[in-house]
Amino acid sequence: MEKQKVAYIYALLAVFFWSTVATAFKISLKYVDFLQLLFISSLTSTIVLFLILVSTGKVRLLRTLDFQQILRSLLAGFLNPFLYYVVLFKAYSLLPAQEAQPLNYTWPLVLVLFSVILLKQRIRVKDIFGLLIGFSGVIVISTRGNLLSLKLSDPLGVSLAVGSAFIWSAFWIFNMKDERDDILKLFLNFLFGFFFVSIAMMFFSRPYLDVHGVLSAIYVGMFEMGITFVVWLKALNLSKTTALVSNLVFLSPFISLIFIHFILGEGILPSTIIGLFLIVTGILVQRS
Repeated sequence: MEKQKVAYIYALLAVFFWSTVATAFKISLKYVDFLQLLFISSLTSTIVLFLILVSTGKVRLLRTLDFQQILRSLLAGFLNPFLYYVVLFKAYSLLPAQEAQPLNYTWPLVLVLFSVILLKQRIRVKDIFGLLIGFSGVIVISTRGNLLSLKLSDPLGVSLAVGSAFIWSAFWIFNMKDERDDILKLFLNFLFGFFFVSIAMMFFSRPYLDVHGVLSAIYVGMFEMGITFVVWLKALNLSKTTALVSNLVFLSPFISLIFIHFILGEGILPSTIIGLFLIVTGILVQRS
C-alpha cells in the first residue's frame, strides 16, 4: 500500500480514538471522582508507554538521562498529565461533555497568545482575526447561545475548561525545545505525573474500585494518553508532509459530538455546533 495512504489510515485511527474520549470521561466520572479517574488512567498510560519503549528498543534511552533532563521531565509531568488533567477532568465533572470538549479545544488559540507573550513572536492581523472568531465561539458555547445576558452556564466549569487550554499551551511551549525522543518524554511525563496524582489521592481522595469506572478509566489511559499519541506520531512520520494529515485532527471535535449524543444521550444544542464551528474556523484562519 502507498506510504501516504497508510499515513492517512493511522491519522484517521488516532482521530477516531480521540473522538471517543470525551464520552469515556463522562462515563468514568459517573463511577469515580476526577482524581480517581486520573490515578487509574495515568497508571495505565505509564504502563502502556513503558511497554512501547521496551518493544521499540528505546528503553535503553533511560540510561542516558542526566539530572537536568530528569528535572525537566518532573516539571513537565506536573503540568501534563497532573495539572492539565486535574483541571480538565474537574471541568468535565461540572459541564456537559458537549461544552467541556470544545472549550478545551481552544488551546491552539491560546498557543498563539503564549507564542507572542513568551516567545516574542510577531502577531499578524489574521492571528488577531482568528482569536476574535475563536473566542466568540467560546462565548456562544459557555452562554448556551444566550449572548445578551452573558450569563455563563457554569462559571467554574467554563473557567476550568478554558483554563485547561492555557495549561496545555504552557506545557506545549515548555516542551518545544526538548529534543529527546517523543515517546521517552511522554513516558517520563506520565511517570512523574502519576507520582503527583498519587500524592493528591492520599490527601483529597481514596482508591475506589468500581468495575465500570476502572474499565472506562483504563480506556482513557490507553486511548487518550498513550497508544493514540504513538499512532499519531506514526502518521506524521509516514506522511509526505505534516500538513497532509494534521488538518484531519479538526474532524475530532465534530465526530465527538456524535458519540456524546448517541452514547451519553446529550441533546446537542445549536449553540454547541455554532460555537465549535467558530472555534475551529478561528484556528484554521491562524493556520492559513
